Amino acid sequence: MKKTYNWAILGCGKIAKKFSEDLSLLPNANLYAAASRSLDNANRFAKELGYEKAYGSYKEMVKDPNVDVVYIATPHSKHLEHSILCLEHKKAVLCEKAFAMNSKEVQQMVDVSRKNKTFLMEAFWTIFQAKFLKVLELAKDKELGQLKFVKSDFMFKADFDPDKRLYNIDLGAGSLLDIGIYPIFRSLALLGKPKAIKTMANIRPTGVEDSICMLFSYDDGAMAVLTSSFESSCKNETELCFEHGTIKFERDPDHPILLEKNGNLEEIGFGQSKGMGYELEAVHVMECLDQGLIESPILPLSASQDLMEILDSVRKDAGIVFPKHDD
Repeated sequence: MKKTYNWAILGCGKIAKKFSEDLSLLPNANLYAAASRSLDNANRFAKELGYEKAYGSYKEMVKDPNVDVVYIATPHSKHLEHSILCLEHKKAVLCEKAFAMNSKEVQQMVDVSRKNKTFLMEAFWTIFQAKFLKVLELAKDKELGQLKFVKSDFMFKADFDPDKRLYNIDLGAGSLLDIGIYPIFRSLALLGKPKAIKTMANIRPTGVEDSICMLFSYDDGAMAVLTSSFESSCKNETELCFEHGTIKFERDPDHPILLEKNGNLEEIGFGQSKGMGYELEAVHVMECLDQGLIESPILPLSASQDLMEILDSVRKDAGIVFPKHDD
């Protein structure tokens, strides 16, 4: 019989609600505590989603001995502070992406995790999706030949408001850390770390980037063109071009993969999932805890460090600066 883990949510916003709805599907995940800076907000969230307790203070929540694992759903700019708070109290941590604001902060989180021998993982649900795992499997097909080109986009239309999270520079605003991280993650998983990066970004007078195009080149001659934007909408499609075929897939986990090989087109479908897919990363976290691990073998801390190093390089080339976090 599987051990049941008491989950706590730190930060009661939209993504926390989506995660909680998926978490409720898991028989060995107990929705135990919701924590917010406002007790009223925590109470509303706990009542709506079915958590047993509500805390109006993060510090009060981490002192609860019954909390086993914390999902951190606050803005990027607070991930370092909140992850360390939980890790210092020996609470396992699943922290939303972007993991932190820069590589220096990620290293601090990793160091505290290892010092306290306490589990830490970035909540990058993509790597646990059956669809993306199938793409990684297909990409190894020798008949396709070498992967030469990756094109990946993530865009949606958002109204400009410097006080909201997407455009508030003090909260790590901009499309890059919010959604550009997904195309970069795909290129990292498929091609590894690039040898060179070139960018073009649209930066608002407030210093916030709302659209960015990235060109990556690799030692084997492969290239990637990656885009993120709050200025327009598109299919959010990824296309992989091999020597002898292509793989196309959209962000929607239930949309089929299109495989073209040797002139033949194959559609690989996926059944409707019970949740949005966030439950898959929660399942993995609990499996790691069952084994006494302090980091994931599927998404190790080194992968999050590599990802953040690339994000830092992109920001440097594009001239994107977070005044309260960059030296």
